[in-house]
Amino acid sequence: MFQAKALTFQFESPCVAFAASYMQGIAFDHYMVLLHFYPNSLVLSNWQAFAQEFSSKFGLFNTVAEAEENLFNLWMRNNKQFTTFIVCFKKEAYKTGWNYNALQFALCCTLPQCIKDILCLASKQLSYDGYKALVTQIDQWNSNWQTGAAAGNRTTSAALPPNSATQPPFERGPANTN
Repeated sequence: MFQAKALTFQFESPCVAFAASYMQGIAFDHYMVLLHFYPNSLVLSNWQAFAQEFSSKFGLFNTVAEAEENLFNLWMRNNKQFTTFIVCFKKEAYKTGWNYNALQFALCCTLPQCIKDILCLASKQLSYDGYKALVTQIDQWNSNWQTGAAAGNRTTSAALPPNSATQPPFERGPANTN
């Protein structure tokens, strides 16, 4: 990076400032302490000193490991919409470099039990995109069903026509064969 912009990064201070602009958490807090209380510190103006200081205190930053950790700690809550949740999931998922089968498995692990229960009844989706589409339909159906239940409008599926929106999406018949 620094060689690509040789004029911008001809001195070491801009290199340090550029690297610091990507810091987060405790590493950023440490940088701010140095900046405020030790403004003449060699760490703030010398790339080697900066790299040694931060790698010795915080280790090398590994975005893949961080993304994997974030995925393992990610859970879709019962009251959260899947369309909102999938954005957070994708943000971390694509940083991992995992293939679609691994992403589909990780996504399944993050879903609430109410969606997993319905997924067990559906036909197996072979593609990651098909799986996301099915989960989106199930979540929308589940949300509509819960909204109707809260209003006292819950009806039994036996009294409904086959293409009714109160049935899970995978039971709707030929109109929903993607």
